[in-house]
Amino acid sequence: MTLFGLLEEYLREGTLNVQLPDGTRRRFGSGQPEASIVLKEPATLRRIATDPGFEFGQTYMEGGWAPGDEGLRPLLHLTMSNFAEMFAQQRRHPLGLVRKVLQQGNRVRRSYRNVSHHYDIDEWLFRRFLDDGMFYSCAYFAQPDMSLEEAQLAKCHHIALKLRLEPGMRVLDIGSGWGGLAMYLASEFDVSVDGLTLSQEQLRVAREECATRGLDDRVAFHLRDYREHREQYDRIVSVGMFEHVGQPYYGAFFRQLGDLLKEDGVALLHTIGRTGAPGTTNTWLRRYIFPGGYTPALSELSAALEPTPLMVTDLEVWRLHYAETLAEWYRRFQSVRPEVAEHFDERFCRMWEFYLASCEGTFRYWDQVVFHVQMAKRHDAVPITRDYLCQG
Repeated sequence: MTLFGLLEEYLREGTLNVQLPDGTRRRFGSGQPEASIVLKEPATLRRIATDPGFEFGQTYMEGGWAPGDEGLRPLLHLTMSNFAEMFAQQRRHPLGLVRKVLQQGNRVRRSYRNVSHHYDIDEWLFRRFLDDGMFYSCAYFAQPDMSLEEAQLAKCHHIALKLRLEPGMRVLDIGSGWGGLAMYLASEFDVSVDGLTLSQEQLRVAREECATRGLDDRVAFHLRDYREHREQYDRIVSVGMFEHVGQPYYGAFFRQLGDLLKEDGVALLHTIGRTGAPGTTNTWLRRYIFPGGYTPALSELSAALEPTPLMVTDLEVWRLHYAETLAEWYRRFQSVRPEVAEHFDERFCRMWEFYLASCEGTFRYWDQVVFHVQMAKRHDAVPITRDYLCQG
């Protein structure tokens, strides 16, 4: 089907104005919201129609099209909301074992390489659009008028309540990122924390910030894969890391989690997930942003957990929180876009803004959410009611 045929079939809410390379204009749909796209090369039409999941982002990076005056974000929101059904059908087909291994075969060495691809980009970039604490994961907008900084701290506090921390406990943070959560837990709850990361850049920044805050005696960061770590902990937390594990390694992850957690311990997994059946990762996102990445269906988490000593003691689904987080990251990125283009280049800017805006769309219109899975080995490891989550 041609691109125009797809637009005629799927565009039901809102209006899309299309300007062709020869200056001709066409209009699809009706009413609000309204967005525009300017096609600059004739081949762009064919490429997007052939493989919209990949070529929409690819041709934008290459300059094959540009958004109209409304901007990129409104254009992506209009198309993603209208084409949600079509893409859902494409994403529902789970991969066979061979393709899973090819796309998500994240052995230890490959995991280091995949993480380096995204997270070892110069710290300079992340400081331009993240909050002051450098939290690069979903914030928790407990109140609608929260700033990003407040929502990220609210996330940390919510996690701390679920971990049931007590002074002197040993905590493991798998995928510690820029170090913000580990330092928050240590300073606010008087615990000691070991943080694991595969990113050299994150390790450097986290260690420097830890020394600046005077937390070296309570927080230690290590360049280490979760499969390489030993010792046991009272509490384990993992935020925004499980998306890089890969479905073939879910069993190994939870077995290792069980080995590292004490018998009376509590663990919390914070991961992007999908509300539907197992599927696939968008090819553009996998190539340019998160190689080896995959967001699990709840059924995949359950199947991997069942053979282990771990039980699920609480499950929470965060809806739209990541959409709001990404919207703020996008806004901040756009405010410094000329500076980023000078530091990197225009192609990089297009890649990054497409990543932020399209990912927001997956949480706002498609099946992406955040799972909070609390786990333990014993029934009495956490209270039998959820009242403790209302403290403080």
